[in-house]
Amino acid sequence: MKKLFFIQYVAVAVLLTSCNLDLDPQDKLADTNYFNNRTELEAFTNGFYGNFPAAATLYGESADIIIPTTLTMEVLGTRTVPESGGGWSWSALADINTFLQSSNRCTDEAARKEYQGLARFFRAYFYFDKVKRFGEVPWFDAPLSSTDDRLYEPRTSRDELMAKILDDLNYAINNLPTAQNTYRVTKWTALALKSRVFLYEGTYRKYHGIAGFGTYLTEAANAAEDFIDNSPYAIYATGAQPYRDLFAADNAKSTEVILARNYNLGLNIVHSANQYFFSAGTSPGMNKKIVDSYLMNDGTRFTDQPGYQTKQFYDEMQNRDPRLSQTIVTPGYKRIGGATILSPDFSSATTGYQITKWVTSAASDGYNKSSNDMILFRAGEVYLNFAEAKAELGTLTQGDLDKSVKKLRDRVGMPNMNLAAANANPDPYLAAAETGYPNVTGSNKGIILEIRRERTIELFDEGFRYDDLMRWKEGKAFEKQFKGMYIPALDPVKHYVICDLNGNGIIDSKDVCVYDGATPSKTVYTELLPIRTFLKLGSNLQLANGVSGGNIIVHDIAGNSRSWNENRDYLYPIPQDQVTLYGGRIQQNPNW
Repeated sequence: MKKLFFIQYVAVAVLLTSCNLDLDPQDKLADTNYFNNRTELEAFTNGFYGNFPAAATLYGESADIIIPTTLTMEVLGTRTVPESGGGWSWSALADINTFLQSSNRCTDEAARKEYQGLARFFRAYFYFDKVKRFGEVPWFDAPLSSTDDRLYEPRTSRDELMAKILDDLNYAINNLPTAQNTYRVTKWTALALKSRVFLYEGTYRKYHGIAGFGTYLTEAANAAEDFIDNSPYAIYATGAQPYRDLFAADNAKSTEVILARNYNLGLNIVHSANQYFFSAGTSPGMNKKIVDSYLMNDGTRFTDQPGYQTKQFYDEMQNRDPRLSQTIVTPGYKRIGGATILSPDFSSATTGYQITKWVTSAASDGYNKSSNDMILFRAGEVYLNFAEAKAELGTLTQGDLDKSVKKLRDRVGMPNMNLAAANANPDPYLAAAETGYPNVTGSNKGIILEIRRERTIELFDEGFRYDDLMRWKEGKAFEKQFKGMYIPALDPVKHYVICDLNGNGIIDSKDVCVYDGATPSKTVYTELLPIRTFLKLGSNLQLANGVSGGNIIVHDIAGNSRSWNENRDYLYPIPQDQVTLYGGRIQQNPNW
C-alpha cells in the first residue's frame, strides 16, 4: 500500500504538470472534458496533499524548546515588512476553488460529495494557516482571474472567517470516508483538524482579549470528544519504548496515527532527520527549561527537589518521566538496533541535551537517508486538545482527564493527572515568567498549567510550539535566556572539570572534559587518558559563570538581546506590494 500510494502521487504530479499543446486547453485542464468521474476527481485532489508540511518543517521545529545554532527571525525579533512574498500566496486556494466549482459536473453523487469534502477540508486548512499568520484576510470561495475586481476585496471579519472554516470542516466530516487510511484524509482527520483549529481560535481569543472564545472552545471540545468516543484510534502502547517507536516507525503506527506524510527509501522519497540530530551542523538541543519541566516518574515535580538547578546530567536524568529518555540522549542510551551505549554529542546539540525523537537506526544516518513517516495528525494531539479546551472553558472533570490525558500517561507508565490536586497547588515553575506561562490565572490555573506541561512534552518537536505560544500570548518566552546542562566549576589549578555523564564514578570515554585556556595535557594529567571529548570554554561552549561553572548558555542575551513586541509580533506583516495593490482596502497589520 505504501509504495503504491507514492507511485500514485508521482503519476498525478505528471498529470497535473504536463501539457499536450495539441489539445484544448494549452495551459490548464479543460473544464469541459475533466472532473467527470471518481478517478478524475481523485487525480486532481491528490495535488492538495502537497499543502501539508514536509518532514524538515516538523523535525526542524525551533521556538523556545529546541535551540539550534541559528535562530529564526521570529525568535530573534528581526522580522521586517517584506516587499513581496511573506506567505501572502493564494495559488493553493485557487486550485481548491477551481475544483469545487468544476467538480459539480460529476454525476457520481457519492464521489462528488467525498472529494468536495476533501477540497473543503483543505480550504479550511489553508485559511487556518492564513488566519494564524495574518489575522483577518479576504475570503475567496470561487476561482478568480488576474483581472477580476474581487481579487482585491477587503479583509473578511474574523468571525465570518471562522464561521466559513467551521462550515467547510463540518461538510468534510459529514462526507469524507470513515475507514482508517494512514495516508488519506478521512472523517477522523477532519475531526482532528476541527479540534486543532478551534482550540487555537478559542485560546487565541481568550488570551488576546477577543470576544467569543467560549463558542470556539466548545466546538473544539465537542469535535475532540466525538473523535475520542467514536473513532477507531487509540494510543499506541506496544513494546518497551512505544513513545520512541511511534516516531521512528518506517510505516506509521495506524493504531494512533490518523494521517502521515509517506516516505519511502525504495522510491527515494526521503528526508534527513537522522542527519539533523546526529551530525554537527544546526545542532538542535532541548532547552533546559523544558528538561526541568518533565516530572519524576512518580508524578511529583522535579523542580520541587532542593538543588534541582545544579544537578549534573546523570543525577537530573534519574527517575524521570520515561518520555524524557525516549526524546533525548540520557545515560544508557543506545541507538535503535545498536548495542553501543552513547553519551550526548555536544557537537550535535547546542545545549548538551541531544534530541532523538524521529531518529532511527544508524543505517539511515546521512543526508536524505531517513524514510520514517512524518506524523501530521495523531490521536494523542486530539486527546490533549479535548482536555485543554475543557480546562479553558472551566468544564473539565476528572472523568475527562481519565479518558484523555490518562491514556497518554498510561503509555509510559506515568500516574494520571489529578484535577483537584493541580488546582490546589499550581506549579510555581510553570507559572513563572522565566520558565512558564504567567498569563494563566483563575481557579483552573493549576490544571491549565499541567495540561500545557503535558502538551509540551507529548507533542515535543511535532511542529506545534510556535503556534501554541502565539495563541497563549506567550511570545515573551523568546526573550528569555536559552540554557543547557549544568557544568560544575573548573578546578582552579588544573583549569578543567570532568563531567561524569554516565554516573559510574569512573573516568571513561563516555565523559567529557570542559577546560579553560590551553588543552590540558594527558601526559601531565593521566586521568584524562580515557576521555575523547574536550570542550573549550568560550570556544566550544559558554557557561553562565565562566570558570565558576553554571548552565551552558546558548545565544547569550547579555550580548545580543532578543525583542518581542507584544503589540505587533503575534501577526506577520502583509507584504508591501500587496498593501499597494489593494489600494487602501487592506491596511498593514498593527505597528508594522
